[in-house]
Amino acid sequence: MVPVVPITLCHNSVALMLKSRHVTSVAATCLGLAILAIAATAWAHGIHGDHSHTLKWGGPLQYMWIGAIHMLTGYDHLLFLLGVMFFLTNFKEIVTFITAFTIGHSVTLIGATLTGISANAHLIDAVIALSVIYKGFDNLDGFRRWIGIEPPHVLAMVFAFGLVHGFGLATRLQSVGLPNDGLVLRLLSFNVGVEIGQIGALIAMAALITLFRKREAFVPFSRIANGFLVFAGCVLFLHQLHGYQHNANPDDFGFSATNHFIDHINTGNPGQRPGPTYDMAPEEPAKKP
Repeated sequence: MVPVVPITLCHNSVALMLKSRHVTSVAATCLGLAILAIAATAWAHGIHGDHSHTLKWGGPLQYMWIGAIHMLTGYDHLLFLLGVMFFLTNFKEIVTFITAFTIGHSVTLIGATLTGISANAHLIDAVIALSVIYKGFDNLDGFRRWIGIEPPHVLAMVFAFGLVHGFGLATRLQSVGLPNDGLVLRLLSFNVGVEIGQIGALIAMAALITLFRKREAFVPFSRIANGFLVFAGCVLFLHQLHGYQHNANPDDFGFSATNHFIDHINTGNPGQRPGPTYDMAPEEPAKKP
């Protein structure tokens, strides 16, 4: 069912855009969202090389910095938060929903990391992608219009997906191999950094949405933007399932999940050799005659 939804939404979105008197501004916004969706497949919210080294040896301030950067470059988190923010019209609502999300991801981020609970990162990120699809679909009133049911309680869903997002962060952190000394302080610092990054992103989102809310094109803009949220979520979902296949069935691909993105590029470039495989035995040195 999921693959059908973005096709329908894109068709409706294009029709709305063509009817709008603000075609240029709406089209530019959609292009930006499309680029963001494509970028999301490459970035998601993994821990990259330099940050991995810092997380192994860094102190609380370095953890705080990485937490902020991680949030600001974690496009799956940002897309979900954009969906949450879209129709919130006053400060009290924003505080309520963001607090629910923050409590959710803080509980699992700290709790799962300290207790060593983890799961396959690609599967967790696939669920996070579903959270993006859900929020865009909910914002389009899809549950009533296309399924004929009442939507789930929004605040409860935001809290639940907050738990999932935090679990994703915890799994990524554990994959690095964190030091045991001062771990609680480091995790709290990382979480503070995440919140700082989140606040910065929310301010930018609120400003953008408020700007468009005052324009006549807000209704078509909101439909198109949330349609692209669904689209971006589907792209992320398929991307993470593909990554999971590399982990679950490495022999089917012939190269590693770790260097998965680079190896995919290299396989299409003449003269470039894919990364190390799982089933290749090392070559024996040539015997001297």
